[in-house]
Amino acid sequence: MIIGLWIWDEFSFDTYNPQYKRIAQVEQTVNNNGELGVWNNVPFPMGEELRKSYGSSFKYVVMSTWTGDHILTFGEKKLMKKGNYFGPQAPWLLDLKMLKGNRDGLKDPNSLFLSRSVAKAYFGEADPMGKILTIDNRLPVKVTGVYEDLPMNSSFSELGFIAPWELLVISNGLNTRDNPWRSNSYKAYVQLADNEDMEKVSEKIKDAKLRKVRQEELIHHAQLFLHPMSKWHLYSDFRNGVNVGGRIQYVWMFGIIGLFVLLLACINFMNLSTARSEKRAKEVGIRKAIGSLRGQLIKQFFSESLLVALLAFLFSLLLVQLILPFFNQVADKKMFLPWSNPLFWLLGLGFTILTGLIAGSYPALYLSSFKPVKVLKGTFKAGRMAAIPRKALVVLQFTVSVVLIVGTIIVFTQIQYARNRPIGYSRDGLIMVPMSTSEIHGHFDAVKNELRQKGAISEMAESGSPVTGVWSTNSGFDWKGKDPGLAVDFPNTEVSYDYGPAVGWQFLEGRGFSRDYATDSSAFVINETAAKYMGLKNPVGEVVRWDDRPYTVIGVIRDMIVESPYEAVRPSVFHISKDPCDLIFLKINPAISAGKALAEIGATFTKYNPAQPFDYLFADAEYAKKFGAEERIGKLAFFFAALAIFISCLGLFALASFVAEQRTKEIGVRKVLGATIVNLWSLLSKEFVWLVSISLLIAIPLSWYGMHNWLGNYQYHTKISWLVFASAGIGALLITLLTVSFQAIRAALMNPVKSLRSE
Repeated sequence: MIIGLWIWDEFSFDTYNPQYKRIAQVEQTVNNNGELGVWNNVPFPMGEELRKSYGSSFKYVVMSTWTGDHILTFGEKKLMKKGNYFGPQAPWLLDLKMLKGNRDGLKDPNSLFLSRSVAKAYFGEADPMGKILTIDNRLPVKVTGVYEDLPMNSSFSELGFIAPWELLVISNGLNTRDNPWRSNSYKAYVQLADNEDMEKVSEKIKDAKLRKVRQEELIHHAQLFLHPMSKWHLYSDFRNGVNVGGRIQYVWMFGIIGLFVLLLACINFMNLSTARSEKRAKEVGIRKAIGSLRGQLIKQFFSESLLVALLAFLFSLLLVQLILPFFNQVADKKMFLPWSNPLFWLLGLGFTILTGLIAGSYPALYLSSFKPVKVLKGTFKAGRMAAIPRKALVVLQFTVSVVLIVGTIIVFTQIQYARNRPIGYSRDGLIMVPMSTSEIHGHFDAVKNELRQKGAISEMAESGSPVTGVWSTNSGFDWKGKDPGLAVDFPNTEVSYDYGPAVGWQFLEGRGFSRDYATDSSAFVINETAAKYMGLKNPVGEVVRWDDRPYTVIGVIRDMIVESPYEAVRPSVFHISKDPCDLIFLKINPAISAGKALAEIGATFTKYNPAQPFDYLFADAEYAKKFGAEERIGKLAFFFAALAIFISCLGLFALASFVAEQRTKEIGVRKVLGATIVNLWSLLSKEFVWLVSISLLIAIPLSWYGMHNWLGNYQYHTKISWLVFASAGIGALLITLLTVSFQAIRAALMNPVKSLRSE
């Protein structure tokens, strides 16, 4: 049921919008030296071009910024809230449920929509309509609407406010910029016109950008396509321009695991029912002798299994209700039991009936086939062949369990392998403070000196990108020996002179930026991948041209892992910024506690920049988020593996108990003839050890094949060691021995006088 709720939540992502199948994001494939990359950002004029040249194909065309933190100020209240600048048709495209105002409210450039939660944070129960707020301490806007918060399983769940796209255009002078088609910094969303086909429209607009870019940019051969809203969440991964899936692989994986876990429980029911066959043989014989038909007996046994399954379903509802809060925390979800949804009850009861029928099928058909004459004469024995299905089912149980054990170990091994990858800088004590205003930049030296005097920091710097991500990439680079046909798109970070010491650059050649050299304003520091990519044997001193302006390479640093720790590092360049940057980097003084240092930093920042709430991010915490998806998958896999092993052991324990009971007299005779406890333990355990050994022979190649393919999704991945299979095999055997040993030793210690008395 838990797995089913998780899968339901994944498939229902973005379906809150009734038009989700007709909504798409405009994305582009870009040719980088023969390899197609996919960008989900587009140039500023894209919206206008789509409306002007392809308007009949779309009902709505909406330009947007990325969802980001902004300062929203009302009176003395200043809070950081996430929001977007959206085109005026956004309320219809997003299907906003307006609580106050109407969807036309964004047509005024100085208007603002608030979500219910943000409106409550500022105004409580008071009416926010008409109130004046300020965005980032410079843009006054009037509240013209309040909308219901978008659901968590939505791509826009964090959207706390919406500001008009026109306000961004006017305030940033976007209409006056030279060559606006070059910068790909925005998003474009569309809703198709009625009766339009997604694939046909995607094909129609593919060359919309190519017709507008300059000659030198044609090398990238950028082609537009529509990525449907129905695929944003589960089908977000592209390889060489082709959609290769995404989270859908985990949906299938956990769906299969869920079915196997349910199957393991069914196997236990079958095993124990058939194991008890000799005890129920007389019951079947008597029923048949007094006139019961085989069909009636089959119905009886199916009724028993269905009753057990129904009771289990009711009990599971209680367990799921208790477990869901913990499971939501692990899975980063807000799932709940949909008590009022008829489909939930239909699926729940459907699975319950199916489980009861599967679990009861073999026992019903097997037990109802006994011959009453043999049974009532006392000559009925289940025979050797009766045990074969039970043994096969035990092998299947442990095959599934071992595959899950191996998979879980390899997932955590891959995470640890990536964690141990050298990152090329120091995260210890490094914090990043987002800047929405330029006050700190204007008093940079004063702030830095004051914090140093207080002993709060050792270094302070500015940067245009976080140390855990890339916010800007650029083309237009040229160097000696560059192939004219080589396409270039380098991550390009603007920094201050103090950036290197703040993050702990590790130099391979040359030096960092210094105020002692006036020429450093036209200098590059590059990473080792960039040096190799450019083919520069002695890069220090070489001149790299960027948009025809010369920059001298003064240093080469070790590669910094700022993007995915599972992927290769891209060629990157760093240069001195002439303008205020978006982030302040601070290295906390290790001699004092982080809490004390943050209090001093917060007080100083508030003193020099009272208009912005002090907020910060720890670099190590932000870096740890890169492992979030894999860690959640690992935890879920561990949870289900533990459940599968537990169910398998329950079945094994009960089966061992039955075998020991069946061989009670044999054990008594062997003890009288001198068998030791160790001999008897070995006798009873050997059969189960053999069964688990067979399951290992099946599980190991299956798990290797599956995990080898999974690791192939990562450029930087661990190798599958034989130790993983050895530890999983030894673990399975130890679990088996521990499970079986209790019953085996108990039977071996039994007094033979009691077991042989009836003879």
